[in-house]
Amino acid sequence: MEQHLLGTDFQNPVLLAAGTCGFGQEVSEVVELDRLGGLVTKSVTLEPREGNPAPRVAEFRGGMVNSVGLANPGARAVRDRRLPWLRDRIRRARVLVSVAGHTPEEFVEVIRILDDADGFHAFELNLSCPNDTRRGGLPFALDPAEAARVVEGAREATQRPLVAKLAPNTPDLAPVIQAVEEAGADGFTLVNTLPGLVLDPETGRPALGAGAGGMSGPALRAVGVHAVWRARSCTRLPLLGVGGIARGPDAAQYLLAGASLVQIGSASFWDPRTPGRVVNWLKGYLGRQGAGGLTELVGSARIPGSSPPTPDSR
Repeated sequence: MEQHLLGTDFQNPVLLAAGTCGFGQEVSEVVELDRLGGLVTKSVTLEPREGNPAPRVAEFRGGMVNSVGLANPGARAVRDRRLPWLRDRIRRARVLVSVAGHTPEEFVEVIRILDDADGFHAFELNLSCPNDTRRGGLPFALDPAEAARVVEGAREATQRPLVAKLAPNTPDLAPVIQAVEEAGADGFTLVNTLPGLVLDPETGRPALGAGAGGMSGPALRAVGVHAVWRARSCTRLPLLGVGGIARGPDAAQYLLAGASLVQIGSASFWDPRTPGRVVNWLKGYLGRQGAGGLTELVGSARIPGSSPPTPDSR
């Protein structure tokens, strides 16, 4: 189950996704974090954010929508109060810090504030959060040139690995992947939530306080698996698959499509034991497949007309 990726060893491929586990401490009493491959913190912005009005989460038959609004204490508070907890308590799981901003300069400033701190290994650049609308214009992930500007600035500000988180509603992934890879990214997370809207049929009002939000859960899984498969056809960088993983077979689909790591999000809300069960299922799956290691399964799906490149383990 162990893999060497992004300059470090992951003991297994299962991580907690950004926005679903806070900064680790919030879920540490119900999730054995050091049993997992790692976790991604909630997105950190330059200044503190209160987030969007309640209700922030609503369920529907195929999953859930959320509009948290990137609520977080801000980069300096994360550096001073949240990262020390991770430094002192997490030993085997790898920590990625999610970073968000309204401009490329804000991403860079957050990274500069956090970069010298202990307690984490890499940055995940949140280029695609559909709830962060203050920028005006397209999300970074839908604009290859702007996404590249974010990554170029981040690359100049840190030597840590940079993982770019992309959007599921990008019409063509290839241009943004090429631009971001050339700008210095070390890997990609696919996918973020899809824009979604749930309405109350009796009142005609949205279920979320902010109106629209990001859709996640089982309904997103096929979109995410397809995005990973498409991304694998145009890059050798490591891919992290996320979206709709609730069981071991869900995670296996992402691995077969080309992801080296997977992230579990909404399912951990419904049952915090889900990540551990997925780890256990994947161990048995490797044995049943007769694979000598996880890397033998990554990208091995037999899809007509598809011959993706071999992932790069750097």
